[in-house]
Amino acid sequence: MSSTAPRHTALDALHRSLGATMTDFAGWDMPLRYGSERDEHTAVRTRAGLFDLSHMGEITVTGPQAASFLNHALVGNIASVGTGRARYTMICRSDGGILDDLIVYRLAETEAGSAHYMVVANASNAQVVLDALTERAAGFDVEVRDDRDAYALIAVQGPESAGVLKSLTDADIDGLKYYAGLPGTVAGVPALIARTGYTGEDGFELFVKPKHAVELWQALTKAGEGVGLVPCGLSCRDTLRLEAGMPLYGHELSTSLTPFDAGLGRVVKFEKEGDFVGREALQEAAARSEQNPPRVLVGLVAEGRRVPRAGYDVVADGRVVGEVTSGAPSPTLGKPIAMAYVDAAHAAPGTTGVGVDIRGSHEPYEVVALPFYKRQK
Repeated sequence: MSSTAPRHTALDALHRSLGATMTDFAGWDMPLRYGSERDEHTAVRTRAGLFDLSHMGEITVTGPQAASFLNHALVGNIASVGTGRARYTMICRSDGGILDDLIVYRLAETEAGSAHYMVVANASNAQVVLDALTERAAGFDVEVRDDRDAYALIAVQGPESAGVLKSLTDADIDGLKYYAGLPGTVAGVPALIARTGYTGEDGFELFVKPKHAVELWQALTKAGEGVGLVPCGLSCRDTLRLEAGMPLYGHELSTSLTPFDAGLGRVVKFEKEGDFVGREALQEAAARSEQNPPRVLVGLVAEGRRVPRAGYDVVADGRVVGEVTSGAPSPTLGKPIAMAYVDAAHAAPGTTGVGVDIRGSHEPYEVVALPFYKRQK
C-alpha cells in the first residue's frame, strides 16, 4: 500500500452505508456531509449532532517529569492542570511561530509519581507535533508515545447532547465541567468522556478503542433518535466553529504567526517556572504587539450574498487593509460571514466602509466582534 493512500477510520464502512460524501482531509478519508450540511449545522445548534473525529492526533506523555517537560515544550502552564481537567494551549517554534494549537488532558496517574497526559493535535499537524515533542523530550524522564492508532474519537455536540449521553452512562455528566474529562463506560464501552468540542455548543468527545467505535456510534444514534440527533460531517463542523469564532490551523493560525499576532497571547504563560521553547521570541512578540498593534482577528458580516473565501483581500479607502482567513455562508445568521486579520485602524466593531475584494468587485462588509454566535447558557 502506498503512503499516499488515504487512511480510514474505524467508522469508514458505516459512513459509506449512511451515504456520506467522503473527502480527503489531512490524509484521511473523512465524511464531508451525509445529506444537507445546512440541516446538519442546524441540528447541532438546536438538537444534537454526531461526529467522527478519529483523524485527530493523540500523543500520550507519561513519566515522573511529564509536567515539567510539557511546560518546557508548550507555551501554557501545563503543570497547573488538575487531574481530570484539560487545557487549550499551543506548541510554538523557537522563533515563536505556531506549530499547532492543542488540547492537553491530564489523566489519572499511571503509577506512583508518574503523571499521565494526553496531547491532542490537529490531524494535519499530528506528525509535526509528535516529532517536536519527541525531540524536546531529550533530557527529561518522560515517554512520548504516538497513540493515534489507539483511539477512535466520536463527538456528540448540541443542546441535547448531555441528555443523549446520560441515557447511556452512569458517569456524572452533570458534574463534568467544560474542559474536563473522566473515565467512564458509555453504552458498555470504556471511554474517556471529555466535555470539549469545536462547535460553540455544549458537547462531549468520547475517546474509545477503535474496535468499539461502531458499537458506540450505533448506540448514540439510537439514543438520539427521539431528540433529532443526526450524523454530521466536516463541512458543518467548519461553519459551526466559524460562527463560534474558533480558529482553525492553516487559516487563522500558522507558523508565520505568533500567538500574539493571532490575538491569543493569553495562552502564553511567561510566569511559569523554567524556560520554554520560544520564550525569548514570544517576549519580543508581546512587547512588539503592545507598541505596534498587529492586525486584529475580526468578524465580517456581508451586506450582500457573495461569500468571501480564505486569501481574499479586505479593502478600505481603496487600499488593502487585511486578509480573509475563513469564510462561509452562516446558516444561523442567514448571511455570509468571514474571519479576517485587518489593520487595527479598521478593527473596531461597527466599522463600515470595509469591503472584501471578491474577484475584482468590492463587496461591502460590516466589522463585528467575535464570536458571531454565542449559545445561551
